[in-house]
Amino acid sequence: MGMRSVRRNLIRRAKMLTAKTSGVMRFYHCSEEFQDESLPSEWYEKAFSKLTKLNLLLKNIDLVDGKLVNVNDHSRVHDESLEQKLSSFKSLARTFIGCPSMQEMMKKNVAQALADVQCDQPVCFSKTNERESITVDSLTKISNFLNVSAQQRKLVRQSICAQVTKYPVWIGAVEEILYGLKSNIDFLNCRCPSKDIRMAQQIVTTCQKYLENATSYDPESTSWMRVAPAKGVESPASHKWEGVLEMFSDLIDCLSEETKLTSEVKKLEVMKEGLYQIKDVFIDKNIGFKEARYQESLVHKKLTKTLGHPSRCVFTLLLYYLYGSIWDVDIEVCGGLYPLGRGDRFRLCMGKILTSDEQNMLQSGVKQLSRALGLFKFVWETAGMKGDLEVQGHLWCIGAKNKSFTYRNNMFLLHSISC
Repeated sequence: MGMRSVRRNLIRRAKMLTAKTSGVMRFYHCSEEFQDESLPSEWYEKAFSKLTKLNLLLKNIDLVDGKLVNVNDHSRVHDESLEQKLSSFKSLARTFIGCPSMQEMMKKNVAQALADVQCDQPVCFSKTNERESITVDSLTKISNFLNVSAQQRKLVRQSICAQVTKYPVWIGAVEEILYGLKSNIDFLNCRCPSKDIRMAQQIVTTCQKYLENATSYDPESTSWMRVAPAKGVESPASHKWEGVLEMFSDLIDCLSEETKLTSEVKKLEVMKEGLYQIKDVFIDKNIGFKEARYQESLVHKKLTKTLGHPSRCVFTLLLYYLYGSIWDVDIEVCGGLYPLGRGDRFRLCMGKILTSDEQNMLQSGVKQLSRALGLFKFVWETAGMKGDLEVQGHLWCIGAKNKSFTYRNNMFLLHSISC
Protein backbone atom coordinates (compact mmCIF):
# COMPACT_ATOMS: atom_id res chain seq x y z
CA MET A 1 0.00 0.00 0.00
CA GLY A 2 1.52 3.39 -1.05
CA MET A 3 1.66 6.56 1.07
CA ARG A 4 -1.26 8.09 -0.89
CA SER A 5 -3.42 5.12 0.06
CA VAL A 6 -2.26 5.41 3.65
CA ARG A 7 -3.29 9.09 3.73
CA ARG A 8 -6.68 8.25 2.25
CA ASN A 9 -7.09 5.56 4.90
CA LEU A 10 -6.20 7.98 7.69
CA ILE A 11 -8.57 10.67 6.33
CA ARG A 12 -11.37 8.11 6.15
CA ARG A 13 -10.64 7.07 9.75
CA ALA A 14 -10.67 10.74 10.85
CA LYS A 15 -14.06 11.23 9.24
CA MET A 16 -15.37 8.15 11.03
CA LEU A 17 -14.09 9.49 14.33
CA THR A 18 -15.90 12.80 13.87
CA ALA A 19 -19.10 11.28 12.55
CA LYS A 20 -20.66 10.52 15.93
CA THR A 21 -23.35 12.97 17.06
CA SER A 22 -23.98 14.46 20.52
CA GLY A 23 -22.16 11.69 22.37
CA VAL A 24 -24.79 9.08 21.50
CA MET A 25 -23.53 5.53 21.50
CA ARG A 26 -25.32 2.39 20.39
CA PHE A 27 -25.51 -1.23 21.46
CA TYR A 28 -24.01 -3.57 18.92
CA HIS A 29 -22.85 -7.14 18.47
CA CYS A 30 -19.24 -7.66 17.50
CA SER A 31 -20.08 -9.57 14.33
CA GLU A 32 -22.39 -6.85 12.99
CA GLU A 33 -19.65 -4.37 12.04
CA PHE A 34 -16.69 -4.63 9.73
CA GLN A 35 -13.14 -4.92 10.97
CA ASP A 36 -10.94 -1.85 10.39
CA GLU A 37 -8.28 -2.07 7.70
CA SER A 38 -4.86 -2.27 9.31
CA LEU A 39 -2.19 0.26 8.41
CA PRO A 40 1.10 -0.89 6.82
CA SER A 41 3.86 -2.07 9.15
CA GLU A 42 6.09 0.84 8.05
CA TRP A 43 3.53 3.30 9.41
CA TYR A 44 3.40 1.56 12.79
CA GLU A 45 7.22 1.52 13.04
CA LYS A 46 7.53 5.27 12.43
CA ALA A 47 4.56 6.10 14.66
CA PHE A 48 5.92 3.91 17.47
CA SER A 49 9.14 5.91 17.48
CA LYS A 50 7.14 9.10 17.95
CA LEU A 51 4.98 7.44 20.58
CA THR A 52 8.06 6.36 22.56
CA LYS A 53 9.54 9.88 22.53
CA LEU A 54 6.26 11.37 23.74
CA ASN A 55 6.04 8.71 26.44
CA LEU A 56 9.46 9.65 27.85
CA LEU A 57 8.48 13.32 27.90
CA LEU A 58 5.13 12.65 29.57
CA LYS A 59 6.16 10.03 32.13
CA ASN A 60 3.74 10.04 35.10
CA ILE A 61 1.74 12.95 33.65
CA ASP A 62 -1.96 12.36 33.21
CA LEU A 63 -5.34 14.04 32.99
CA VAL A 64 -7.23 13.58 36.26
CA ASP A 65 -10.72 15.06 36.52
CA GLY A 66 -10.02 17.04 33.37
CA LYS A 67 -6.82 18.61 34.73
CA LEU A 68 -3.17 17.93 33.92
CA VAL A 69 -1.53 16.35 36.96
CA ASN A 70 1.82 14.90 38.01
CA VAL A 71 0.58 11.60 39.45
CA ASN A 72 3.65 11.14 41.68
CA ASP A 73 2.84 14.09 43.96
CA HIS A 74 -0.71 14.89 42.72
CA SER A 75 0.38 18.42 41.82
CA ARG A 76 -1.42 20.28 39.07
CA VAL A 77 0.64 21.04 35.94
CA HIS A 78 -0.18 24.29 34.16
CA ASP A 79 1.36 23.68 30.73
CA GLU A 80 -0.83 23.90 27.62
CA SER A 81 1.96 22.57 25.39
CA LEU A 82 2.35 19.47 27.56
CA GLU A 83 -1.41 18.96 27.60
CA GLN A 84 -1.48 19.04 23.79
CA LYS A 85 1.36 16.51 23.65
CA LEU A 86 -0.54 14.23 26.03
CA SER A 87 -3.59 14.46 23.79
CA SER A 88 -1.46 13.53 20.77
CA PHE A 89 0.13 10.64 22.66
CA LYS A 90 -3.21 9.13 23.67
CA SER A 91 -4.70 9.64 20.21
CA LEU A 92 -1.76 7.83 18.62
CA ALA A 93 -1.93 5.07 21.23
CA ARG A 94 -5.59 4.48 20.38
CA THR A 95 -4.57 3.73 16.82
CA PHE A 96 -2.03 1.16 18.06
CA ILE A 97 -4.69 -0.57 20.14
CA GLY A 98 -6.42 -1.41 16.86
CA CYS A 99 -3.39 -2.89 15.10
CA PRO A 100 -3.60 -6.67 14.40
CA SER A 101 -0.62 -7.68 16.55
CA MET A 102 -1.96 -5.85 19.58
CA GLN A 103 -5.45 -7.21 19.02
CA GLU A 104 -4.04 -10.73 19.00
CA MET A 105 -1.97 -10.05 22.12
CA MET A 106 -4.98 -8.62 24.00
CA LYS A 107 -7.09 -11.58 22.99
CA LYS A 108 -4.50 -13.95 24.48
CA ASN A 109 -4.29 -11.90 27.68
CA VAL A 110 -8.05 -12.04 28.18
CA ALA A 111 -8.18 -15.76 27.36
CA GLN A 112 -5.41 -16.46 29.88
CA ALA A 113 -7.07 -14.34 32.58
CA LEU A 114 -10.45 -16.03 32.02
CA ALA A 115 -9.21 -19.55 31.40
CA ASP A 116 -11.93 -21.03 33.58
CA VAL A 117 -14.79 -19.41 31.66
CA GLN A 118 -16.37 -21.85 29.21
CA CYS A 119 -17.74 -19.48 26.57
CA ASP A 120 -16.52 -17.56 23.55
CA GLN A 121 -14.87 -14.30 24.58
CA PRO A 122 -15.82 -11.20 22.57
CA VAL A 123 -13.13 -9.29 20.69
CA CYS A 124 -12.89 -5.85 22.31
CA PHE A 125 -11.64 -2.50 20.96
CA SER A 126 -11.32 -3.83 17.41
CA LYS A 127 -13.59 -1.16 15.85
CA THR A 128 -12.78 2.52 15.45
CA ASN A 129 -15.82 3.61 17.45
CA GLU A 130 -14.73 1.37 20.35
CA ARG A 131 -11.46 3.31 20.63
CA GLU A 132 -12.96 6.78 20.83
CA SER A 133 -12.80 8.89 23.97
CA ILE A 134 -15.94 10.25 25.62
CA THR A 135 -16.71 12.60 28.48
CA VAL A 136 -19.72 11.46 30.50
CA ASP A 137 -21.50 14.50 31.95
CA SER A 138 -25.14 13.39 32.10
CA LEU A 139 -27.31 10.35 32.77
CA THR A 140 -28.53 10.62 29.17
CA LYS A 141 -25.10 9.67 27.77
CA ILE A 142 -24.95 6.60 29.98
CA SER A 143 -28.52 5.60 29.12
CA ASN A 144 -27.84 5.98 25.39
CA PHE A 145 -24.73 3.84 25.69
CA LEU A 146 -26.58 1.09 27.57
CA ASN A 147 -29.76 1.31 25.49
CA VAL A 148 -31.92 2.19 28.50
CA SER A 149 -35.55 2.63 27.43
CA ALA A 150 -37.60 5.77 28.13
CA GLN A 151 -39.58 4.02 30.86
CA GLN A 152 -36.42 2.69 32.48
CA ARG A 153 -34.87 6.19 32.37
CA LYS A 154 -37.83 7.47 34.36
CA LEU A 155 -37.16 4.75 36.93
CA VAL A 156 -33.47 5.70 37.06
CA ARG A 157 -34.29 9.37 37.56
CA GLN A 158 -36.80 8.68 40.33
CA SER A 159 -34.45 6.30 42.15
CA ILE A 160 -31.45 8.61 41.88
CA CYS A 161 -33.30 11.79 42.84
CA ALA A 162 -34.58 10.06 45.98
CA GLN A 163 -30.92 9.95 47.16
CA VAL A 164 -28.97 12.78 45.58
CA THR A 165 -31.34 15.67 46.34
CA LYS A 166 -31.02 15.13 50.08
CA TYR A 167 -29.34 17.89 52.01
CA PRO A 168 -26.00 16.23 52.92
CA VAL A 169 -25.33 15.43 49.24
CA TRP A 170 -26.53 18.81 48.01
CA ILE A 171 -24.54 20.91 50.47
CA GLY A 172 -21.54 18.62 50.12
CA ALA A 173 -21.41 19.05 46.33
CA VAL A 174 -21.71 22.85 46.59
CA GLU A 175 -18.96 23.04 49.19
CA GLU A 176 -16.72 20.70 47.17
CA ILE A 177 -16.97 23.03 44.17
CA LEU A 178 -16.13 26.07 46.30
CA TYR A 179 -13.20 24.31 47.99
CA GLY A 180 -11.62 23.28 44.68
CA LEU A 181 -12.26 26.68 43.15
CA LYS A 182 -10.66 28.52 46.07
CA SER A 183 -7.52 26.40 45.86
CA ASN A 184 -7.06 27.11 42.15
CA ILE A 185 -7.94 30.82 42.44
CA ASP A 186 -5.41 31.25 45.27
CA PHE A 187 -2.76 29.66 43.05
CA LEU A 188 -3.59 31.92 40.10
CA ASN A 189 -3.64 34.98 42.32
CA CYS A 190 -0.04 34.23 43.31
CA ARG A 191 1.12 33.50 39.76
CA CYS A 192 -0.82 36.04 37.67
CA PRO A 193 -3.00 38.32 39.83
CA SER A 194 -5.78 40.32 38.19
CA LYS A 195 -8.82 42.32 39.22
CA ASP A 196 -11.20 39.50 38.25
CA ILE A 197 -9.18 36.87 40.11
CA ARG A 198 -9.07 38.99 43.28
CA MET A 199 -12.81 39.64 43.01
CA ALA A 200 -13.51 35.91 42.55
CA GLN A 201 -11.32 35.17 45.58
CA GLN A 202 -13.45 37.49 47.71
CA ILE A 203 -16.72 36.02 46.41
CA VAL A 204 -15.66 32.43 47.15
CA THR A 205 -14.66 33.36 50.71
CA THR A 206 -17.94 35.23 51.22
CA CYS A 207 -19.94 32.28 49.86
CA GLN A 208 -18.17 29.81 52.14
CA LYS A 209 -18.85 32.02 55.17
CA TYR A 210 -22.47 32.42 54.08
CA LEU A 211 -22.96 28.66 54.08
CA GLU A 212 -21.01 28.23 57.31
CA ASN A 213 -23.20 30.79 59.10
CA ALA A 214 -26.37 29.23 57.69
CA THR A 215 -25.58 25.65 58.69
CA SER A 216 -24.54 23.91 61.85
CA TYR A 217 -22.29 20.91 62.26
CA ASP A 218 -23.09 20.49 65.95
CA PRO A 219 -24.15 16.81 66.29
CA GLU A 220 -26.62 17.86 69.01
CA SER A 221 -28.51 20.20 66.67
CA THR A 222 -30.12 19.82 63.27
CA SER A 223 -29.07 21.74 60.19
CA TRP A 224 -31.47 21.78 57.31
CA MET A 225 -33.32 23.70 54.64
CA ARG A 226 -36.87 24.95 54.89
CA VAL A 227 -39.22 26.47 52.35
CA ALA A 228 -40.42 30.03 52.75
CA PRO A 229 -43.11 30.51 55.46
CA ALA A 230 -46.66 30.58 54.10
CA LYS A 231 -47.29 34.06 55.50
CA GLY A 232 -44.03 35.42 54.13
CA VAL A 233 -42.64 36.15 57.60
CA GLU A 234 -38.87 35.93 57.48
CA SER A 235 -36.35 35.96 60.27
CA PRO A 236 -33.61 38.60 59.87
CA ALA A 237 -31.05 35.86 60.46
CA SER A 238 -32.45 33.57 57.78
CA HIS A 239 -30.40 32.69 54.72
CA LYS A 240 -31.77 31.66 51.33
CA TRP A 241 -30.17 29.64 48.58
CA GLU A 242 -30.80 32.70 46.41
CA GLY A 243 -27.74 34.24 48.05
CA VAL A 244 -25.57 31.34 46.89
CA LEU A 245 -27.13 31.52 43.42
CA GLU A 246 -26.20 35.19 43.10
CA MET A 247 -22.63 34.55 44.19
CA PHE A 248 -22.30 31.65 41.72
CA SER A 249 -23.54 33.97 38.96
CA ASP A 250 -20.98 36.62 39.95
CA LEU A 251 -18.20 34.03 39.96
CA ILE A 252 -19.13 32.90 36.45
CA ASP A 253 -19.01 36.52 35.24
CA CYS A 254 -15.60 37.07 36.85
CA LEU A 255 -14.01 33.87 35.58
CA SER A 256 -15.66 33.34 32.17
CA GLU A 257 -12.50 34.45 30.32
CA GLU A 258 -10.05 32.55 32.54
CA THR A 259 -9.00 29.56 30.41
CA LYS A 260 -7.18 27.86 33.30
CA LEU A 261 -10.47 27.55 35.19
CA THR A 262 -12.71 26.34 32.38
CA SER A 263 -13.75 23.11 34.11
CA GLU A 264 -14.48 24.92 37.38
CA VAL A 265 -16.65 27.53 35.63
CA LYS A 266 -18.59 24.78 33.87
CA LYS A 267 -19.39 23.21 37.23
CA LEU A 268 -20.59 26.56 38.58
CA GLU A 269 -22.93 26.79 35.59
CA VAL A 270 -24.15 23.23 36.16
CA MET A 271 -24.99 23.86 39.82
CA LYS A 272 -26.76 27.12 38.95
CA GLU A 273 -29.50 24.97 37.41
CA GLY A 274 -30.31 23.40 40.76
CA LEU A 275 -29.74 26.58 42.78
CA TYR A 276 -32.24 28.43 40.63
CA GLN A 277 -34.89 25.81 41.42
CA ILE A 278 -34.49 26.30 45.18
CA LYS A 279 -33.59 30.00 45.30
CA ASP A 280 -36.60 30.74 47.51
CA VAL A 281 -35.76 27.97 49.93
CA PHE A 282 -34.28 28.88 53.31
CA ILE A 283 -31.17 27.47 54.90
CA ASP A 284 -31.85 27.47 58.62
CA LYS A 285 -30.09 25.80 61.53
CA ASN A 286 -32.58 26.82 64.19
CA ILE A 287 -35.34 24.27 63.60
CA GLY A 288 -36.23 21.09 65.44
CA PHE A 289 -35.84 17.51 64.26
CA LYS A 290 -39.48 16.96 63.19
CA GLU A 291 -39.60 20.25 61.32
CA ALA A 292 -36.27 19.41 59.68
CA ARG A 293 -37.60 16.09 58.38
CA TYR A 294 -40.73 17.78 57.06
CA GLN A 295 -38.73 20.51 55.31
CA GLU A 296 -36.36 17.88 53.89
CA SER A 297 -39.34 16.17 52.28
CA LEU A 298 -40.58 19.43 50.76
CA VAL A 299 -37.17 20.36 49.34
CA HIS A 300 -36.66 16.84 47.99
CA LYS A 301 -40.00 16.95 46.17
CA LYS A 302 -39.18 20.34 44.65
CA LEU A 303 -35.80 19.26 43.28
CA THR A 304 -37.10 15.88 42.09
CA LYS A 305 -39.86 17.59 40.15
CA THR A 306 -37.66 20.21 38.48
CA LEU A 307 -34.40 18.35 37.75
CA GLY A 308 -34.87 15.93 34.85
CA HIS A 309 -32.96 12.92 33.51
CA PRO A 310 -30.68 14.97 31.20
CA SER A 311 -29.84 17.40 34.02
CA ARG A 312 -26.11 17.84 34.47
CA CYS A 313 -26.83 19.06 37.99
CA VAL A 314 -28.43 15.70 38.89
CA PHE A 315 -25.42 13.93 37.36
CA THR A 316 -23.00 16.03 39.43
CA LEU A 317 -24.97 15.22 42.59
CA LEU A 318 -24.86 11.53 41.66
CA LEU A 319 -21.07 11.66 41.29
CA TYR A 320 -20.76 13.24 44.72
CA TYR A 321 -23.17 10.68 46.18
CA LEU A 322 -21.20 7.73 44.74
CA TYR A 323 -17.61 8.97 44.88
CA GLY A 324 -17.43 12.22 46.86
CA SER A 325 -16.31 13.95 43.63
CA ILE A 326 -18.10 16.46 41.42
CA TRP A 327 -16.00 16.11 38.26
CA ASP A 328 -17.32 14.58 35.03
CA VAL A 329 -16.00 11.17 33.99
CA ASP A 330 -13.48 11.08 31.13
CA ILE A 331 -13.24 7.70 29.40
CA GLU A 332 -10.22 7.52 27.11
CA VAL A 333 -11.16 4.30 25.30
CA CYS A 334 -14.93 3.91 25.40
CA GLY A 335 -15.07 0.23 24.44
CA GLY A 336 -18.53 -1.29 24.24
CA LEU A 337 -21.19 -3.56 25.65
CA TYR A 338 -20.71 -7.15 24.53
CA PRO A 339 -23.03 -10.17 24.82
CA LEU A 340 -21.52 -13.27 26.44
CA GLY A 341 -22.70 -16.52 24.97
CA ARG A 342 -26.40 -17.07 24.41
CA GLY A 343 -27.67 -16.16 27.86
CA ASP A 344 -28.58 -12.81 29.36
CA ARG A 345 -25.01 -11.95 30.27
CA PHE A 346 -23.08 -8.93 29.08
CA ARG A 347 -19.62 -7.48 29.51
CA LEU A 348 -18.83 -3.77 29.58
CA CYS A 349 -15.22 -3.06 28.57
CA MET A 350 -13.57 0.35 28.85
CA GLY A 351 -9.95 1.42 28.88
CA LYS A 352 -7.29 3.94 29.84
CA ILE A 353 -3.85 4.75 28.40
CA LEU A 354 -0.97 5.29 30.84
CA THR A 355 2.37 7.09 30.46
CA SER A 356 4.14 4.66 32.83
CA ASP A 357 3.43 1.43 34.67
CA GLU A 358 4.82 2.64 37.98
CA GLN A 359 2.68 1.95 41.03
CA ASN A 360 1.33 5.49 41.52
CA MET A 361 0.38 5.79 37.87
CA LEU A 362 -1.21 2.36 37.75
CA GLN A 363 -3.23 2.99 40.92
CA SER A 364 -4.45 6.34 39.63
CA GLY A 365 -5.47 4.86 36.28
CA VAL A 366 -7.28 1.93 37.86
CA LYS A 367 -9.21 4.22 40.24
CA GLN A 368 -10.34 6.47 37.40
CA LEU A 369 -11.36 3.53 35.25
CA SER A 370 -13.09 1.81 38.16
CA ARG A 371 -15.11 4.95 38.79
CA ALA A 372 -16.30 5.02 35.18
CA LEU A 373 -17.19 1.33 35.08
CA GLY A 374 -18.95 1.55 38.45
CA LEU A 375 -21.07 4.46 37.28
CA PHE A 376 -22.32 2.55 34.23
CA LYS A 377 -23.03 -0.56 36.30
CA PHE A 378 -24.93 1.54 38.85
CA VAL A 379 -27.24 2.90 36.13
CA TRP A 380 -27.65 -0.59 34.61
CA GLU A 381 -28.79 -2.04 37.93
CA THR A 382 -30.93 0.96 38.86
CA ALA A 383 -32.71 0.76 35.51
CA GLY A 384 -33.50 -2.91 36.10
CA MET A 385 -31.91 -3.92 32.79
CA LYS A 386 -32.46 -7.52 31.72
CA GLY A 387 -29.39 -9.66 32.24
CA ASP A 388 -26.25 -9.60 34.36
CA LEU A 389 -23.56 -7.05 33.62
CA GLU A 390 -19.87 -7.80 34.14
CA VAL A 391 -17.42 -4.91 33.90
CA GLN A 392 -13.81 -5.21 32.75
CA GLY A 393 -11.12 -2.54 32.69
CA HIS A 394 -8.20 -2.42 30.24
CA LEU A 395 -5.03 -0.34 30.58
CA TRP A 396 -2.23 0.15 28.07
CA CYS A 397 1.35 1.30 28.56
CA ILE A 398 4.57 1.13 26.53
CA GLY A 399 6.91 -1.51 27.93
CA ALA A 400 4.44 -2.81 30.52
CA LYS A 401 4.30 -6.47 31.47
CA ASN A 402 1.00 -8.04 30.43
CA LYS A 403 -0.98 -9.05 33.50
CA SER A 404 -4.43 -9.20 35.04
CA PHE A 405 -5.58 -8.31 38.55
CA THR A 406 -8.72 -7.61 40.54
CA TYR A 407 -9.81 -4.29 42.02
CA ARG A 408 -13.07 -3.99 43.95
CA ASN A 409 -14.15 -7.40 42.66
CA ASN A 410 -13.74 -6.38 39.01
CA MET A 411 -11.10 -7.62 36.58
CA PHE A 412 -8.49 -5.29 35.10
CA LEU A 413 -5.92 -6.15 32.44
CA LEU A 414 -2.67 -4.32 31.70
CA HIS A 415 -1.40 -4.56 28.12
CA SER A 416 1.93 -3.53 26.61
CA ILE A 417 1.78 -1.15 23.64
CA SER A 418 4.01 -2.41 20.86
CA CYS A 419 4.12 -2.38 17.06
